[in-house]
Amino acid sequence: MNKKILSILGGVLIIFVFQSCVSKPEKTLLKRYFDAISLNDITTMSTMALEPVLIDEESWEIISVSEEIIEPAKLPEMDAKEKELKKKLEESVGVVLDARDDVDDAKFELESARTRAAKRAMQKKVEELQAKYDEIYEKHKNLQKEYNEAKAAAAREEEIATFSLGAEELPTIRDFTGDVHYKEVEVAVKNKEGEKKNHKFYLRKYNLKDESLNINHRGRWIITKIEALS
Repeated sequence: MNKKILSILGGVLIIFVFQSCVSKPEKTLLKRYFDAISLNDITTMSTMALEPVLIDEESWEIISVSEEIIEPAKLPEMDAKEKELKKKLEESVGVVLDARDDVDDAKFELESARTRAAKRAMQKKVEELQAKYDEIYEKHKNLQKEYNEAKAAAAREEEIATFSLGAEELPTIRDFTGDVHYKEVEVAVKNKEGEKKNHKFYLRKYNLKDESLNINHRGRWIITKIEALS
């Protein structure tokens, strides 16, 4: 066997050994989580899962692990959207109030009209302004709903990112750049009666950077959701 073949085989062996030694974070995380479940230790479970769930289990095994997905951190974009909608909402308040005032003024003029023709004209004006106000107010309500949803989504994303980074408070975290890692793990759980039921664990990890201070924040894998499968 010549040196070239030996070199190739050696390289393959090194790769195989390296891959076999690479830790499987999902297995480590879930082992710790199920160990905490067996002890009914909600406090420890809460350090790993945003919304810890007690699962009746005697034993468990990982059935499948999805490919790891990596996406750019979206908190800066979500924060920008929230601020933009807040500004639009504040501007919309003035528009709604002006339209409401126009309707009230028209109603006052209607009450003050003396002739039948003047009353008909003012009634028509009131109806037109009321229709305009209703349209403006409906748009305002939709904008309010959109803002509330964007605000809640950004707050939730900030909560998850902070949890992954293991920090109590990072005032400028919404400006951090970096990436977010996602995995889904399906686990078969057998309860004490011998019945089996699968659960899906949604895992996430944040690796972010504070550009203003040039500080990297490496997060840990956490459980963001646990779903019982039918």
